Amino acid sequence: MLPGKFCKGSSFNGVTGALKQANMDLETGSNKNHVKRESWRTVLTLAYQSLGIVYGDLSTSPLYVFNSTFAEDINHSETNEEIYGVLSFVFWTLTLVPLVKYVFIVLKADDNGEGGTFALYSLLCRHARVSSLPNNQLADEELSSYKTEVGANPDPDRIGSRLKSTLEKHRVLQRILLILALIGACMVIGDGILTPAISVFSAVSGVEQLAMHKEHHKYVEVPVACIILIGLFALQHYGTHRVGFLFAPVVIIWLLTISAIGLYNVLHWNPHVYRALSPYYMYNFLKKTQKRGWLSLGGILLCITGSEAMFADLGHFSQLSIKIAFTTFVYPSLILAYMGQAAYLSQHHMTAHDNDVGFYVSVPEKIRLPVLVIAILAAVVGSQAIITGTFSIINQCSSLGCFPRVKVVHTSTSIHGQIYIPEINWILMILCLAVTVGFRDTRRLGNASGLAVITVMLVTTCLMSVVMVLCWHQSIFYAICFLFFFGTIEALYFTASLVKFLEGAWVPIALALIFMIVMYVWHFGTIQKFEFDLQNKVSVDWLLSLGPSLGIVRVRGIGLIHTELVSGIPAIFSHFVTNLPAFHQVLVFLCVKSVPVPHVEQEERFLLGHVGPREYRIYRCIVRYGYRDVHKDDMEFENDLICSIAEFIRTGKSDTNRDIHSGNNNEKMMVVGTPSTSAQSINMWEDKSEDSEMAGTSEQDIQSPEVKKPKKRVRFVVPESPKIDRVAQDELQELMEARESGVAYILGHSYMKAKPASGFMKKLAINYGYEFLRRNSRASTNALNVPHASTLEVGMGYYV
Repeated sequence: MLPGKFCKGSSFNGVTGALKQANMDLETGSNKNHVKRESWRTVLTLAYQSLGIVYGDLSTSPLYVFNSTFAEDINHSETNEEIYGVLSFVFWTLTLVPLVKYVFIVLKADDNGEGGTFALYSLLCRHARVSSLPNNQLADEELSSYKTEVGANPDPDRIGSRLKSTLEKHRVLQRILLILALIGACMVIGDGILTPAISVFSAVSGVEQLAMHKEHHKYVEVPVACIILIGLFALQHYGTHRVGFLFAPVVIIWLLTISAIGLYNVLHWNPHVYRALSPYYMYNFLKKTQKRGWLSLGGILLCITGSEAMFADLGHFSQLSIKIAFTTFVYPSLILAYMGQAAYLSQHHMTAHDNDVGFYVSVPEKIRLPVLVIAILAAVVGSQAIITGTFSIINQCSSLGCFPRVKVVHTSTSIHGQIYIPEINWILMILCLAVTVGFRDTRRLGNASGLAVITVMLVTTCLMSVVMVLCWHQSIFYAICFLFFFGTIEALYFTASLVKFLEGAWVPIALALIFMIVMYVWHFGTIQKFEFDLQNKVSVDWLLSLGPSLGIVRVRGIGLIHTELVSGIPAIFSHFVTNLPAFHQVLVFLCVKSVPVPHVEQEERFLLGHVGPREYRIYRCIVRYGYRDVHKDDMEFENDLICSIAEFIRTGKSDTNRDIHSGNNNEKMMVVGTPSTSAQSINMWEDKSEDSEMAGTSEQDIQSPEVKKPKKRVRFVVPESPKIDRVAQDELQELMEARESGVAYILGHSYMKAKPASGFMKKLAINYGYEFLRRNSRASTNALNVPHASTLEVGMGYYV
């Protein structure tokens, strides 16, 4: 069998058909999640699974709410006004924020099934052209997932149109939106440090209720909590898919336990505690305690820790499943747990006088040990969920050019979103251990965690009010009402937490400031680099003037020239051919870019076009990924890329006798899917054996030069129809020969410095900040999963 042959027929599909679905699972697994669920069995299964992933953090909040609230600012008096007031605040806070705001309003603002701060920002970017991504194209707006018509009225009102035009005209407002999204992301990262610390430490604090001298328990709590945290972070690289099936049962057992204990305490100690659910007790509480009561709100807000996960983890489940799990099980269980603690404390004032108002004092003594074990397991589950969420938000930031490139390891081939980032994992562990050892009490940990939680909620409220007008096309009146009502509640808690700056609240601010500087410097440097590449790109006319051989020696093989540009010729190419006048017979200008959507369908993955006439054998390929898409490994990516080029050659409508460039160097591009998207697409067969036969395939010889003992044989299997013309056959033949010779990646390795006349801040950001991050982040070859043996870097230095 000569290597220069391609096959027509469907028998090859039997060889590759089994692989197609496997290739699609990892990349588009999440796309299936936001499809409308038809079966109630599916909905209930998702609701069951969400208990372990979404509600682990929220369900462990009873461990530390009362303890943090009564730690310093208020005392529990004989009249029970304080305990009843705190219970009333907890009840209405849980009702208004998680139930009303998130379940009934915010969950509807999904971005093609995805949730979180960046989902809201992505919606705004697509509806108002305020995206921070530099290489946007009009073709991106034609993606099936680009537009999401969620409003009842598709036509925006006057105020919505005015708001849209205002955002598009003023760069300052665009930066404010970006900064808001980054603040939310930074606080989520801070929460990923603080939540494991307070959850595990509060769970372990139950040892003081066991048979141990009180002065000794402080020597046990911190070491045990640190050991658990080290084990938790050390096991991250294994992924959660192996033990994830245990998460939901652990949280269910925990919620059933605390609700049963709560019901017992209500019936046994104070059956009339339900009266404290009246808002009157909130007024009475603030009237009596005044400033001290306002300060204690920083502990009360911990009851909604983890509420943001309902929205952030929406992509793994569905709106209905999350709503069912919260309204029917999580919410009632938490209310019963808090009522039970309040009922017990209302009859035990001496215990409260000793500042012992923790969760475990309300647990019957006979079952404290098993409850302690369950609490520790629940705390680990809740911590795992927020750690995974932190990995996810950093991956999203990196995809959108707002965070340095990091190594992302996908720990599961079947479950989308199960990722692990080694560098971030160890940084989180060190910082988590530092705050645990440094604070050593739930009061200061609660102050720190509370500020991070409420800041994320404030950011969500601000972005949601803009989404209502811009994306949902609702009246400005409803947006202002939403912002005023929920913003006032959250601002009240925010100020109460911010006042405790010196008592722990400085930690999330310091962490957010550090990550914010890193994100903004990296984003600023990325934009500066792209603008330089754009201004210094080589004209396509210059390339075409060189003729089909480009004035250089064309050697066998495929050269993939990586560039951030979506048009024009990158400067590194002219720099390369000037110093080494030889290049591959097939050139591909490859641009791997992110678009402001969570997922790009495989059918729309590649955007392909010719650069010049066909005989030049130069192509432009733009590979588009969403901010939550999985990047394939190098071999899968190479095969998909080559097959997509072959499919473009087979079905392309380009005129071979004329220049397809317009005056502004815009090229005609065609959307091509990956081979797994259609049985009618071209597939590729590679065989390293010397004699390989494919039984049952009808073959057509394509003339090619004789090759002696090739190391690799490549053949394309094409559908029976439509027929391929002779010009396309020759082009496919040359592509096959080039693939057999191998693929080389040419990447630019640039050194960027600020101009001598630049300001001090720009020099500091570019020369020191961006350069430090660039040197210590993953190289672009790692981000693309490019094999080092096939990589050639072209160095360039320039001023911006």
